[in-house]
Amino acid sequence: MAAAPPGLRSPVVRTNYRCTSPGHLIREERELSSRARGAPSANRRLPGRPRSLGDVRGVTISAPGGPEKLTVSALPDQTPGPDELVVHVASAGVNRADLLQRAGSYPPPPGAPDWPGLEVSGTVAAVGESVTGWSVGDRVVALLDGGGYAEQVRVRSTQVLPVPDGVDLVDAAALPEAACTVWSNVVDVGRLGADEWLLVHGGSGGVGTVAVQVGAALGARVAVTAGGRDRADRCLALGASLAVDHREEDFVAAVRDASGGHGADVVLDVVGAAYLPRNLEVLATGGRLVVIGMQKGRRAELDLGLLLARRATVAGTTLRARPPAEKARIVHEVLTHVWPMVEDGRVRPVVHARLPLEEAATAHELLDSGDVFGKVLLVP
Repeated sequence: MAAAPPGLRSPVVRTNYRCTSPGHLIREERELSSRARGAPSANRRLPGRPRSLGDVRGVTISAPGGPEKLTVSALPDQTPGPDELVVHVASAGVNRADLLQRAGSYPPPPGAPDWPGLEVSGTVAAVGESVTGWSVGDRVVALLDGGGYAEQVRVRSTQVLPVPDGVDLVDAAALPEAACTVWSNVVDVGRLGADEWLLVHGGSGGVGTVAVQVGAALGARVAVTAGGRDRADRCLALGASLAVDHREEDFVAAVRDASGGHGADVVLDVVGAAYLPRNLEVLATGGRLVVIGMQKGRRAELDLGLLLARRATVAGTTLRARPPAEKARIVHEVLTHVWPMVEDGRVRPVVHARLPLEEAATAHELLDSGDVFGKVLLVP
């Protein structure tokens, strides 16, 4: 496979944060330290390598509540089942679902670890006896049921992908959950076609930045909403045709105007109840609204008259609770359809900040602040 152009690698300058008091963040623009970058030093392990067998750290939740409930703890060493791999973690993605789990409102599915983390990158450390196609030392990313905030994870081999050519091992953790979410919802459920209009709410987030790029790569015209003109404009650089600052502009009017009155064929919504009425208004005839989040409410009135008039479809989905066979299918489709986009540079991981595993609480505060563009990563 062809390597992505070097210029598409994520830069080394990140937006980092440190917490000086509960709920208060000080923003620092600085070059990453060797620890945050994963560079070796006298006291620093290489990314993806635990200290030793039986000495595995992870971030656990001491009790439901705020970020202060996240604690670095000793975890049991991981042994793969027959169809599983153990991965030495180089980096773990931080997702909004992790914040909900920490607060006690989104419990892990049966059999999943109690500690958070839905995606990682790293190297294969052990291979189950029934697994084929993977070897110790392979560079991989994994879609998890949970447990990614750790130095080791155990994962079904069917939920593992190779790190795409040209992508940094640490930054690769920004891809699996977002790519699987986007493909399964925008394409599988939303049936997005070339030349259609895709509206992505939260275009500056971890899922949104991937949705913009995948939609553009599929030949769609992508509109996004984002908080602030700066973040909206950065979405244009990712391939969006229209970027709306939802704090200052009406996205319904903007999309209708840009599309010549047509509207959005597919809407990918992370906002939930607060946007439901206007999402119906912005839909094109025959449009598909796919709701994947409830950041601003879970209950809203649905105008059935408008729904019928638009001949529209409203769908709601989650990824984490899907059965293993369905996740395996989605991962295979991402490997087949999205990974070539990554390797030829049409899609790239967008990383806002890398933080040490010990600063998981700060990472949660940062994500909850909304002041991010792309993914926040934790580096063990």
